Amino acid sequence: MAGSSHGHTPAAWTGVIIAFIGFCVSGAFTVLADPLGFWAGLVIVALGGVVGGIMRLMGLGQPKADRGPQTVPQPEPARQAVGAES
Repeated sequence: MAGSSHGHTPAAWTGVIIAFIGFCVSGAFTVLADPLGFWAGLVIVALGGVVGGIMRLMGLGQPKADRGPQTVPQPEPARQAVGAES
């Protein structure tokens, strides 16, 4: 997996860090029994995904892999029965 560079982009790091902060906020307010703070933490988690997605659209994410030219399979020609005349 080390050679795949999975997630080594500014968009991925920023999104994950924001989501982690939201997770910590939500966890702290769970212990404090404060539902409003818990939901605010979950909003921050979702914000991390949105920010990461926007940064990816801006070109700061992983480029799409080039799979080469795409070919469309062609149907096989109709076969005639053995002994049939052409």
